[in-house]
Amino acid sequence: MPNGHGADGNVTVDGNGTADGNGTADGNGTDGREAVRVDREAPPADREAVRVDRVMDGLRAFGANYTEFTRRFATWLGLHSTDAAALVEILYAEDQGTPLSPARLSERVSLSSGATAILLKRLEQAGHIVRTRESADRRVVTLRSSPDIRPRAIAFFGPYSERMAEAMAAYSPREIQHFEEFLGTLRTTMDALLAHEYEGGGPTPPTP
Repeated sequence: MPNGHGADGNVTVDGNGTADGNGTADGNGTDGREAVRVDREAPPADREAVRVDRVMDGLRAFGANYTEFTRRFATWLGLHSTDAAALVEILYAEDQGTPLSPARLSERVSLSSGATAILLKRLEQAGHIVRTRESADRRVVTLRSSPDIRPRAIAFFGPYSERMAEAMAAYSPREIQHFEEFLGTLRTTMDALLAHEYEGGGPTPPTP
């Protein structure tokens, strides 16, 4: 099952924002040794700026790889990519012990309530999900994966989970804690941006 919404443990990027799979990243298509030489010759402030840029490029490439994972999962199941993305969210929320409601799913996949209702109908008719009423408030609907789809999802994401676990095992618990804190800070920052500066779809355009 997907564990953390990522793609693989070897994401790298070149100057065009593409992944090369070799554990190196630079701005000119050179190997990592050239990048290190440039780093050492640059002023400290410039070196830090380059390092931050590389981290951001790596995160973008990581997100792009995860999107590709979802696209291939959709093809594997014969689903539209949006339907597959919603199914992944439902499966992941179940694994976390926090199953989604339709309203919460709507937020996670950035669809209107009406579009989400249509999507859920397709997934239900395909036998991929079930809707239950587990809350004391019987009006609350909980989304669950069907018994048939879970083994298929585990089969698809099995290699991913294994490779990610291997990649993460190379780091100490303290390093993993730092990664977790770093990603948590980025997520909080992005949530705040979406809720404020980009609430209406984007910043207010400058006046001509």
